[in-house]
Amino acid sequence: MKKDWIYVALTSLCEILWLLGFSFATAWWQWVLIVALIVLDFHFLAKACENLPTGTVYAIFAGVGTFGTVLIDLVIFNKPFDLMTSAFMLILVAGIIGLKLSDGKKEEA
Repeated sequence: MKKDWIYVALTSLCEILWLLGFSFATAWWQWVLIVALIVLDFHFLAKACENLPTGTVYAIFAGVGTFGTVLIDLVIFNKPFDLMTSAFMLILVAGIIGLKLSDGKKEEA
């Protein structure tokens, strides 16, 4: 079961990387790397969905991708950090943690 959560982490990481690549790619080989990351991303997503609930996997994948993208905007692209951004990021993290915890309860039951 832990292997499946590693797939969720890998698919989330791949998503953040290929989204970041959109901001920097200028040469054809960089676009090839982005496409490879997208293919790898969906491979890990499919592997994670084999043994975990698809809704939970997708929600966590999308939430972590969104959170990571916002962090990249803040750190790399110097987007201003305000109270509204931090509040919604906390809500997003709470939702991701809640989904993970609720998934674990179903397994134990």
